[in-house]
Amino acid sequence: MKLSTVTDRAEPVEVADGYRAARTLPLRVELVRQLKRRRTMVMGGVLFALPFVLLVAFQVGGGPGSGNNRVNLMDTATLSGTNFAAVNLFAAAGFLLVIPVALFCGDTVASEAGWSSLRYLLAAPVPRARLLWSKLVVGLGLSLVAMVLLPVVALAVGTAAYGWGPLELPTGGSMPAGTAAQRLAVTVAYIFVSQLVTAALAFWLSTKTDAPLGAVGGAVGLTIVGNVLDEVTALGDWRHFLPAHWQYAWLDAVRPQLDWTDMIQGISLSITYALVLFALAFRGFARKDVVS
Repeated sequence: MKLSTVTDRAEPVEVADGYRAARTLPLRVELVRQLKRRRTMVMGGVLFALPFVLLVAFQVGGGPGSGNNRVNLMDTATLSGTNFAAVNLFAAAGFLLVIPVALFCGDTVASEAGWSSLRYLLAAPVPRARLLWSKLVVGLGLSLVAMVLLPVVALAVGTAAYGWGPLELPTGGSMPAGTAAQRLAVTVAYIFVSQLVTAALAFWLSTKTDAPLGAVGGAVGLTIVGNVLDEVTALGDWRHFLPAHWQYAWLDAVRPQLDWTDMIQGISLSITYALVLFALAFRGFARKDVVS
């Protein structure tokens, strides 16, 4: 086999002809590896089962809102399939959807280190930036699929149980089913972008530790801390710098008049924090002494 010489920091390195760094660790290979993981199957099963669990709960409990005089989005769950899908998103957005994001992005690099296979991947040779990029894209892709899976299953289950109809709003009035489906798509997109902070935090921690549970748990824990701090009204306007402060801005998408103001602020804040954390992950991993 012919060898060619490339220069990296003035040091000659011999590589085989035809070697291309961009072709190492293809996305489809990493995707197949992650799809075969048990935690991926378990998380997918949990999200798939949630609409059925809520359906049974509403059947057994006599419907949401029974026994109180307050009217909110949860009380409209049994009015149509679109309402049922919206309620599933409302119930899961605060915490449940945080877990797959932290899991898929925080477990990816740390698990390789925990299995002592990370150094062998780099010796393939897979460039460090390429390895991180492949794992990040697949982690974010699986997170998006998880977020899409829940409302799609909920919409199908709700339509079968309660029929296809307009989205009945708790404040009065309704939204045509077609428009409601579009608004639910906007909602999912916003939730995904708002969770980029958790994804970036988990990914950064994954490059700093050999313990997957530490990366995933750390990201979930800090997300919870952010939610708690947002409840401290004494912080005043400082809460506007917390991603948690804007996590339910998507509720503006399920109102008669779509208002982007709060969602734009939430998106801007989330992307800013995420870019900083992703940059820290790539920068730190490039200089890390990988021995695992």
